[in-house]
Amino acid sequence: MAIFAFSVAPLGAGESVTDAVAEAVRIVRASGLPNRTTSMFTEIEGEWDEVMDVVKRATEAVGAGGHRVSLVLKADIRPGRTGELTGKVERVEERLAQD
Repeated sequence: MAIFAFSVAPLGAGESVTDAVAEAVRIVRASGLPNRTTSMFTEIEGEWDEVMDVVKRATEAVGAGGHRVSLVLKADIRPGRTGELTGKVERVEERLAQD
């Protein structure tokens, strides 16, 4: 299991990339895998192959209207762990509450 954070955007599409990014997020959400989207990244949790398939499809969707795509990908790979998309944040919040 792993958590992947990725950002995908078309290059040369002008100032707003909202429509292309929204399509990528639709694909992630339709995957059924745990995910969340922030202002800079979309995070998704699952097995390597299933997540890479979703990232690939999201990237292809963003590139459908152009010829160049920027993809940033980061992974936290922890075999045997699940629920870390929220678990990691919860542990930090618990620690902060102790102060």
